[in-house]
Amino acid sequence: MKEIETIDMLNQLNIDLQGDVGSPLGFIAGGLHVGLRRKKRDFGWIYSTTEASAAGVYTLNRFKAAPLIVTEETIYMNQSLQAIVVNSANANSCTGARGLQDAKDTQAWAAEQLNIEPYKIGVASTGVIGSFLPMEKIQYGTQHILNEKYNQSQFFNQSILTTDTTTKHLSVQVEIDGKTVTIGGTAKGSGMVHPNMATMLGFITTDANVDARTLDNCLKQATDQSFNMITVDGDTSTNDMVLCMANGQVDHQSLDENHPEWHKFIYAFNFVSQYLAKSIAKDGEGATKLVTAKVIGAYHDKEAKKIAKSIVSSNLVKTAIHGEDANFGRIVTAIGYASKHVEPSETNVSLCQLPVLEHGMHLPFDEQLLKARLTEDNIVIEVSVGDGDGEAAAYGCDLSYEYVRINASYRT
Repeated sequence: MKEIETIDMLNQLNIDLQGDVGSPLGFIAGGLHVGLRRKKRDFGWIYSTTEASAAGVYTLNRFKAAPLIVTEETIYMNQSLQAIVVNSANANSCTGARGLQDAKDTQAWAAEQLNIEPYKIGVASTGVIGSFLPMEKIQYGTQHILNEKYNQSQFFNQSILTTDTTTKHLSVQVEIDGKTVTIGGTAKGSGMVHPNMATMLGFITTDANVDARTLDNCLKQATDQSFNMITVDGDTSTNDMVLCMANGQVDHQSLDENHPEWHKFIYAFNFVSQYLAKSIAKDGEGATKLVTAKVIGAYHDKEAKKIAKSIVSSNLVKTAIHGEDANFGRIVTAIGYASKHVEPSETNVSLCQLPVLEHGMHLPFDEQLLKARLTEDNIVIEVSVGDGDGEAAAYGCDLSYEYVRINASYRT
């Protein structure tokens, strides 16, 4: 029944893989090169022509970077934003009082150009930790906000990248009260990615009418099923957050849990979040494969999440997948230490749709067939751990020689 309902909801979405944060009504996004990187765009912005409800989720790393601290405080105090300014190449992290002031100066300069108050500006940075921002370059960037030459949303998508190999974005449309509501998303992330927020930035915009409290609950719920269910290398960074803005430019009844079509909006919002999250996992540094772990039958969803995360986080699983080695014992091991509630005699495992473990016992399988399937780009691991209602999916990637090369010379 759940699968039928999911297919029905999916059929109600208009999905645009070329869409992004600039797709909803009233949003403008752009970017340019200011000199933080050698040649590529490194400074970008999202601007709503009207003030928008805002919500954010933030890294759990105790060393929170200056822009994250400033933005978190801004949204906490005001529950709204009208613009977000982002730079790549430099994280403005571990920079003390000067870093905080630099983030606030960025707010002020952007606000001056947009003729709005600084507290309506969110700021974000990503890149190398431990260097001060060259503020003359940041100020130069703010002076070009809303310059038609740079106001192309694909420029924003490019400007936030670090070691990413591709941009990550899409938009979806769904009918609410007979009106077309658009949700757009853009994200970056490739390394230092692990559940509970990691070196990633996510931005979601919508022209739906949603108040800040409802939007905050929606974002947290979506994050728990998407951005907090991915991993690349087990490291959680200092800068990372997902920010959402809803400017209400579509004239429909305000959305909340009591709206008769709330479920449609939630499904669309979750779709955007999960697409972006999986795009990050697929583009992990040096990755060649997206790895999905699906767990069912757990005592509850929390247990299922722990097991799924354990599988995609295991370096032994990741290296086996990269080597296209059908060593399912590494998967079993990751399941076994994930939760004390796992009962081996009730555990079944399939790898690339081939059963390899049943009731805790090894099953004979066609080694050559499984090895052939492991050459594919998308690897799915399916696990059943009992007859409970808990289920979850987590997303990761393989661990390659290229990952070591990238990170051995990240600063040089």
